[in-house]
Amino acid sequence: MSLRRTLAGCVSAIALLHAGAAMAANVEISANDIGGQVMGDKGAEAGVWVIAETRDLPTKYAKVVVTDDQGRFVIPDLPAANYKVWVRGYGLQDTAQQETRPGKVLDFKAAAASPKQDAQNYPGMYWYSMLDIPKPEEFPGTGDKGNKMPETMKSQAQWVDTVKNMCQSCHALGTRGIREIPKMFTDGYDSHTAWAVRTQAGQAQEYMATVLASMGPEKVYDLFSKWTDRIAAGELPFAKPERPKGIERNVVFTMWDWAAPTRYQHDAISTDKRDPRVNANGLIYGSSEESSDLVPTLDPVKNVAGTIKHPYLDPNTPSSTDAPRGPSAYWGDEPIWDGHTSIHNVMMDEQGKVWFTARLRPPANPDYCKQGSDLPSAKVAPQTTSLRQLSRFDPATGKWDLINTCFTTHHLYFDDDANQTLWTSSGGPGLGGGLVGWLNTRLYRETLDDVKSQGWTPLIIDTNGNGKRDAYVEHKDPVDPAKDKRIAASFYGIMPSPVDDAIWGQAMDRGFSRIDQPGYIVRVTPGPDPANTALSEVYQPPEGTFGPRGLDIGIDGVVWTVLSSGHLASFDRKLCNGPLNGPTTADGKQCPEGWKTWRMPGPQFKGLDSSGSANHAYYVWVDRYNTFGLGANVPIASANGSESLLALVNGELVNLRNPYPLGFFTKNVDGRIDDPNTGWKGRGLWSTTGTRASFHGEGGKESSPKVYKVQMRPDPLAH
Repeated sequence: MSLRRTLAGCVSAIALLHAGAAMAANVEISANDIGGQVMGDKGAEAGVWVIAETRDLPTKYAKVVVTDDQGRFVIPDLPAANYKVWVRGYGLQDTAQQETRPGKVLDFKAAAASPKQDAQNYPGMYWYSMLDIPKPEEFPGTGDKGNKMPETMKSQAQWVDTVKNMCQSCHALGTRGIREIPKMFTDGYDSHTAWAVRTQAGQAQEYMATVLASMGPEKVYDLFSKWTDRIAAGELPFAKPERPKGIERNVVFTMWDWAAPTRYQHDAISTDKRDPRVNANGLIYGSSEESSDLVPTLDPVKNVAGTIKHPYLDPNTPSSTDAPRGPSAYWGDEPIWDGHTSIHNVMMDEQGKVWFTARLRPPANPDYCKQGSDLPSAKVAPQTTSLRQLSRFDPATGKWDLINTCFTTHHLYFDDDANQTLWTSSGGPGLGGGLVGWLNTRLYRETLDDVKSQGWTPLIIDTNGNGKRDAYVEHKDPVDPAKDKRIAASFYGIMPSPVDDAIWGQAMDRGFSRIDQPGYIVRVTPGPDPANTALSEVYQPPEGTFGPRGLDIGIDGVVWTVLSSGHLASFDRKLCNGPLNGPTTADGKQCPEGWKTWRMPGPQFKGLDSSGSANHAYYVWVDRYNTFGLGANVPIASANGSESLLALVNGELVNLRNPYPLGFFTKNVDGRIDDPNTGWKGRGLWSTTGTRASFHGEGGKESSPKVYKVQMRPDPLAH
């Protein structure tokens, strides 16, 4: 039953409900909604966010909507609870919080913000785009006795790729917790030294040292300290974001706390990508990577968060507590991460079982992986180590299966072939040795034999052009026209094609891989005996762009990726005109006609090509079956630079930002249909907080990772 509230009606009723504030529009709500209008000094405030939050439920819960062109809003489908509601928007100060329950109408009078106040609500990239980037003529680096960058850093593009794919991809660089140096690190130090100290804080010290070494530590400290010095002196971003417009105002963000403030989540899963109706209304599962062995869960119907402990095979499996660490400005000397299993990625199969890439043991491989083994793949490419393996959890029984792979795993996706093959990436050449691995899940389900069910192959390009795999030269060797050629590019993103038997992968650029080769997308045709017959094709992004990260494919076979040059990109192999094998294809520059790019919104670093953007996306997901409501085959980028999801609709990027808590940062999404008969209410995207340090964002140490459900209404007042 609807409760109609006429917001321009009886003065006495408005005075009772709204303490005398004047309203000028109508809004209809149900008993489960909160509605109203936002007015500013100059009238209705369109395209601002209204946030409702409660702690009355089993876990903290919040919902965010956007006002329409008359400043009206409806926050739909709220569980019964007491809520605090307030308004946030560009150009405005946050309003005071009002306390209410569903079924009520509120109005807000918003005050204008000063430029300094306003900038605090900008997405992080507006702040980190102020960072000075070394000029093109400074490359290649000349080492410690020169410009303080290593000689292996050969171009400005490689430096930008490193900033985005090694720094921004783990920490939201422009958030307040990054752009302002904690007092603990500035006491007794100049800002240059303070940056050196803060990059040694916490349990990621070794990883940070690796990144810094690849860029030149002294150069990083110099540029980043000058950036934070300018901000501390009052400098503000040189560009300003726009308020949501058009269909961007139809978005609804719902969020729940899960895990704990000391944990971080790499990914979350709600369903099977091949059939988004699997697990309807079921639990959401997360992957806590280095921070914990506890898999977080969320029941979005009952609003209950929980955990499941992930087991491992060997008690000597390394633990995050053993990692070198320095004092944290937030946690002191406490080692807040205690994970053994390094759960990186999580997927769901057609049976609703949950699969993980997870560390089960120390790196040394069993003998069946090594030289002398009878395994077909070991005969081709014997493996002495593996850093992460596979596991499967059955929610119905609570049983775990631990699958001891010879190859390192990173991301994983299911094929829809006869063997229900599970394909895995390995992350980078240093992690996986330039391999792609797989598990025959049909055979595994029948036998539980993880040895016979697994396989892997090196990536071999058909450079002699005869259409089959022959003897090959190694990746460091020059092309031999009589032989094929191996490449060292390990998959980061991976996805089986829905239109043929090809497997597509994406290999990282210099910034992540730290080897001197560009980023690629890679097509692998397995053949009848993949360990011995698989052939690869590689494709570089088009001239002027760089840095692919993440990969997905539409049901039309078009491949999508995001580029650290600040672009969303597609590649359609059907558009290729020239030869796709032979000696000229080893560098991946064939078929520029197959690429299309779209510039991500937002500013560019000063002095860099304005055709790119400082924006950065961690991954891309294609909504094959219109689970979100923007159409089938719509690519959606996890743009943590703009703290938003970017959807490409009819050739235009739709920017869906969540401004609360500040620092919205996701690594991927998936889409689920809970009820196809209820329109937008039965559909949505699911994701989780992906930053390694939730405490760098709004809320600090009290901020837990979130589960996000993202929905698109037909209009901003739908309920």
